[in-house]
Amino acid sequence: MNKETSIKLFESKQIRSLWNDDKEKWYFSIVDVIEILTGTDRPRKYWSDLKSKLKKEGSELSEKIGQLKMLAEDGKMRLTDIAVRVQWAKK
Repeated sequence: MNKETSIKLFESKQIRSLWNDDKEKWYFSIVDVIEILTGTDRPRKYWSDLKSKLKKEGSELSEKIGQLKMLAEDGKMRLTDIAVRVQWAKK
């Protein structure tokens, strides 16, 4: 599998992403997206609290959420929750 990693920018903020040639899909770091959408300086804590709250309420996270190793701020490859960019088929 040929993987291409890149950083996407949204309003000057970085979103770690990974391209999978075989599946032809983009994967995005959820904590990076949460940081941008919420403005929090603790996106991992925010995401952890949100997952706990959803579980207590009986909701389940989408099966589209998984984990992949992505380059962290400390320069190491670390597992992070990811979301898949879904492409809708045109009818």
